[in-house]
Amino acid sequence: MMNRREALSRVAILTGGAVLGAEAFLSGCKTNTKGVSFSKDDIAFLNEVAETILPATNTPGAKEAKVGEFMTVMVNDCYEAKDQAIFMEGMKKLEEASKKLNNKSFMESTPAQRNTLLVALDKEAKEAAAKAADEKQANPTKEFPKHYFTMIKQLTLSGFFTSEVGATKALRYVAVPGKYIGSFPYKKGDKAWATS
Repeated sequence: MMNRREALSRVAILTGGAVLGAEAFLSGCKTNTKGVSFSKDDIAFLNEVAETILPATNTPGAKEAKVGEFMTVMVNDCYEAKDQAIFMEGMKKLEEASKKLNNKSFMESTPAQRNTLLVALDKEAKEAAAKAADEKQANPTKEFPKHYFTMIKQLTLSGFFTSEVGATKALRYVAVPGKYIGSFPYKKGDKAWATS
C-alpha cells in the first residue's frame, strides 16, 4: 500500500492545501486523553457524508471503506482539542445547513440534495481559505481555523485512499512492486497506482 507521506501528499493536492493533523499522522498518532465521543449515529452520518464525496460507482465508495470510523479515530487521536471542537461543531453546522437548504436532515435528504449541499459547503470552505490567505499576508502571525468541511473532505480522501478497498479497488496495487520502469506504458483511463 502507499505510504503515509505519499497519501498525505495526494490528499493535499486534491484538496488544495495542507492536511490538518498531518504531522501526527506521519509520526504515528498518539491517543489523545481528552478525545471526543462519537456515537454510532455520528459514524453513520460521517459515512454518508463521505459517501456523498466519494460515492460508489464501478469501484466501491467511501462507506465501504469505513471512512466514518477512520474519521473518528483521526479526530480523536491526531487532532488538537481546538480542531476537535471545530470538527464536532462542524457536524452540527452541516446538519443545520441541510435543514436550512432542504428542510430535512442530511440523513433524510436525497443523494442529489446531499450533493448540492456539499458542493455549496466546499465552495464556502474554498472562499474562507482564500480570505484567510489574504489576511495572513497582512498579519502573518495570526492563526486562522480550518473550515470544518475541509477537514471532513481531507479525512474522507485520506481514509479512502489509504484503506484496503481504496488502494486495491480504486487504485492499481502491486503488493511487491518489481523493478523500476521509468517509461511504463499508460493508457488513457488507467487507474493511478497505490504503490510506488
